[in-house]
Amino acid sequence: MPSLTDVARNHTTLDSADLDRLQLLVSDWQMLADLSFADLVLWLPDTEGLGFWAGAQMRPTTGPTAYLDDIVGSFIPRDRRPLLDQAYDGGRICREGDPEWRDDVPVRVETIPVRRGSRVIAVIARNTNLLGVRTPSRLEIAYLQSATDLARMITDGIFPYGGERLLSTTPRVGDGCIRVDRHGMVTFASPNALSAYRRMGLVTDLVGSRLKDITADLINSGRKVDDVLASVVTGRAAQEIEIENPEATLFLRAIPLRAEGEHVGALILLRDVTELRSRERELVTKEATIREIHHRVKNNLQTVAALLRMQARRITVPEAQAALSEAVRRVGSIAIVHETLSESFDEHVDFDDVADRVGAMVADVSTVATQVTTRRTGSFGVLDSEVATPLAMVLTELMQNSVEHAFGGREGDAAGEILLDARRSVGRLRVVVTDDGLGLPAGFDSETSGNLGLSIVRTLVIGELDGVLEFGPRHDGGQGTTVVLDIPVKD
Repeated sequence: MPSLTDVARNHTTLDSADLDRLQLLVSDWQMLADLSFADLVLWLPDTEGLGFWAGAQMRPTTGPTAYLDDIVGSFIPRDRRPLLDQAYDGGRICREGDPEWRDDVPVRVETIPVRRGSRVIAVIARNTNLLGVRTPSRLEIAYLQSATDLARMITDGIFPYGGERLLSTTPRVGDGCIRVDRHGMVTFASPNALSAYRRMGLVTDLVGSRLKDITADLINSGRKVDDVLASVVTGRAAQEIEIENPEATLFLRAIPLRAEGEHVGALILLRDVTELRSRERELVTKEATIREIHHRVKNNLQTVAALLRMQARRITVPEAQAALSEAVRRVGSIAIVHETLSESFDEHVDFDDVADRVGAMVADVSTVATQVTTRRTGSFGVLDSEVATPLAMVLTELMQNSVEHAFGGREGDAAGEILLDARRSVGRLRVVVTDDGLGLPAGFDSETSGNLGLSIVRTLVIGELDGVLEFGPRHDGGQGTTVVLDIPVKD
């Protein structure tokens, strides 16, 4: 189905400002459809003046639809629907006396010209399914009167108001609806609106009361109302605001109503967001708790690493010192991951920073005479914490293994380099660790090697990360070793 922009650009001469106005209207016309209990179709004038193209369509949530099929992109020639011609040519709202019959359904049609400045740029057809029509209730009368006021404002080029930022919490007609007059007195309140105010502690009725005074009493015990709240509850400005007290939280949106240039009242839509805000506060608390846990784990791991370093300095056996130093590095790599998690708002890690810090840590604590540098190419991207922690351990072990065995017996003053390359593809992460050291010893087999670090790597890559691990000579034919990891990751 084509979009409004597609239809406008392909079949009309509407300019970008016209299209912006229509986009603003369409973004907010669910309210008009619900208040009207009717389907809305936006008809755009053809480039050559031969008829109208359906640019957008909206069905009501408050009543039966008059259109079972989508009609966006369809064309109606002039004289087929006289009301469209009359509204567009005359710039006035047109109503039909006798209903149309569509698939054995009587439909009342009304056309509303959409004006920008002095020009009519489109026509809204309001189609009401008359099968659901009965003697209107007080709610339906209030809804229809508000819909009529909005239709006149569209014809006058007043509505929709520019500058409003509609949010996911922006209330709809069915959430709660209040009508106030020019003095801010409530003339109508839907049952949902009354229930929302009752939840805040209201014990009287809304109708016949001044909404500003009632709201002030409920949220701040009668203290002076700030200007933003006052402009919303009196309906003087097209704004949104959230109000709360210990009992409930409401989100209010005011739509000022004007007729012949005068303020005649306002439609105030409201939504009870108490449970939503409660869940948001719980999530914020949980996130803060999780970050604090990661921070404390990182501190504890750093304390453990410091104790191990102290113990290593007190031991005179070289093998024991080396074992404790390796333990310090392993603990340090895990601490880096937890430090990163303590700074994030979810359980995901930008692993490039972790890999760079692990590489720097391994190079800084190198005990071989040869200077070793680490360098990264490519990007790991964002990884889940369940992947980040074992992967950090794997990289620590592989780079440390290169430092100890690839450069340990190297002659001369040439510096050694460890290259870390990461590439993401759909659902996979491929990591290549390459050094320019002495290369693998003759008969090397990673599966039978007794090296503790390599045993840890095999266990983590194959057992925990469900990946593939390969050892071999450098791919470019030079001296050194290449280790390839291929693990599944979430996109």
